[in-house]
Amino acid sequence: MLNYETHEYDVLVIGAGGAGLRAAIEAAATRLSVGLVCKSLLGKAHTVMAEGGIAAALANVDQRDDWKVHFTDTMRGGQYVNNWRMAELHAKEAPACVRELEAWGALFDRTQDGRILQRNFGGHKYPRLAHVGDRTGLEMIRTLQDHGIHQGIEVHMECTVVTLLQDDGRVVGAFGYDRERGRFRVFRAKAVILATGGVGRAYKITSNSWEYTGDGHSLAYHAGADLMDMEFVQFHPTGMVWPPSVRGILVTEGVRGEGGVLRNREGRRFMFDDIPELYRNQTSDNEEEGWRYTQGDPDARRPPELLTRDHVARCIVREIKEGRGSPHDGVFLDIAWIKERLPTAEDHIRRKLPSMYHQFKQLAGIDITKEAMEVGPTTHYVMGGIRVDADTQMSNVPGLFAAGECAAGLHGANRLGGNSLSDLLVFGKRAGRYAAEFAAEHGAGTIDEAQIESTATWALRYFESNGSAPTEAENPYRVQADLQDMMQDLVGIVRTESDLRKGVEALRDLAGRAQRVTVPGNREYNAGWHTALDLRHLLTVSEAIALAALERKESRGAHFREDYPDKDENEARENIIVRKGPDGEMQVTREALPATRSDLQTVIEEMQ
Repeated sequence: MLNYETHEYDVLVIGAGGAGLRAAIEAAATRLSVGLVCKSLLGKAHTVMAEGGIAAALANVDQRDDWKVHFTDTMRGGQYVNNWRMAELHAKEAPACVRELEAWGALFDRTQDGRILQRNFGGHKYPRLAHVGDRTGLEMIRTLQDHGIHQGIEVHMECTVVTLLQDDGRVVGAFGYDRERGRFRVFRAKAVILATGGVGRAYKITSNSWEYTGDGHSLAYHAGADLMDMEFVQFHPTGMVWPPSVRGILVTEGVRGEGGVLRNREGRRFMFDDIPELYRNQTSDNEEEGWRYTQGDPDARRPPELLTRDHVARCIVREIKEGRGSPHDGVFLDIAWIKERLPTAEDHIRRKLPSMYHQFKQLAGIDITKEAMEVGPTTHYVMGGIRVDADTQMSNVPGLFAAGECAAGLHGANRLGGNSLSDLLVFGKRAGRYAAEFAAEHGAGTIDEAQIESTATWALRYFESNGSAPTEAENPYRVQADLQDMMQDLVGIVRTESDLRKGVEALRDLAGRAQRVTVPGNREYNAGWHTALDLRHLLTVSEAIALAALERKESRGAHFREDYPDKDENEARENIIVRKGPDGEMQVTREALPATRSDLQTVIEEMQ
């Protein structure tokens, strides 16, 4: 007989970042029982790495800002393949969510008259990001945790979910194990919310922490949920490139928002070379005007360093490929130059960007108040994810909800900086509310013991030889590393049909190798076993990204096809949907993008 602990809740939340915590708080407010499962320790969620700020049209710095401008910026940044209803809800509800966070104790930077200070960020027309220096995500997690621990939420730390449990197509719980001892756990629930973050660990160079192995995307897919827009993977333009041990660690967009500029090895600001027509009326090629913009001049146009992330990343790649990069295959990000304009520049930089100052000082031996940083693109965020209803956040699988990075729709083809944190608050809250309503209206489903037994057998098979000769056995770390190398090389920033087809073939080979993975030892403290179990998720999301990228034959937002470099409006009118077929094969289909509601279309046209 299989031994496992059983826990029962009305609502189960998987993931304890900003979306998961906000969902759990909202569900608990209805007096229902709520369980919260996190892969790492509470407080170690990747949300803490979101440094720049929370995008919300508070209009504290520029009174011209409102939800309509924010909505239009989000749609334009997403190249109009966004779910317009999600973009509307997000723009309208974000300010109240920020004020709610403030009421719960978040300590934001302040304007001279005491209001929440807001800074400039790429793609946003006005200063919109409420921030706490460059540690906004950390403050957000601290505030949500401090508030959440008083709500009666039960937390299961260092616990990984392996599969979702279903009863006649409805999700009724989850099966997982604790990472310390390897003991199995069953969570019964009337509703389940996935808030598991992104997929960055499918790539070699990433800003994402070790937890980001696409768990939520994969769990939902194997339960029958649709994935959408998986081709849109955001490569943040500025990650550390040197030394090799820190390659990929995020360098916040806040550096550029405070006046940092990008230069090639010749010392030239190369971003002036390529300003898209879509943004030409908002962007200046005049250094003086760009500087005034970063200092809050409401009449100045933004510098090109604050264009959307996809565009900046491609410009950096161009400089590197054409031999104008920095010594370690990056470019230079220079904020030390502001000493020419600001007598108190060194104190200003340390006050506004404390994390960046210490990060480069400790990890690279660089004082950013005196010298330039070396930066390059790093896998950062996935716009695609689980397809959800815009209002309720429920997937097409009854009882299964999703919020945050693992849910698709809001960001379209490219996410604007700062929209991630407000996304977590707005849609985490909605997921918690509607999951609680679903749980109140539905009884507990029946747990299938056969599904638990078969999943446990599958999870434990890695301790056996599987009939493989010792020379055929695969190491989980080697398979994971080879997957990351392949995705970086063939399904990265610049894509072609031949590379993508090679990638799909390589994934089939890697899937076969994953079947031969074995691990020594037992279930206690076994990191190799954890890596072996993660491979299923990594392979699933990697295949979804590659197949969706192959299907979209145009370049739009974060998806750049070198063989189809232009936008195609016919392609833009369709979402790429990935779902599990009856035979277990991954199916890729197209679905028409819903027409934007007429009043919102008018808003977009007026804002243009």
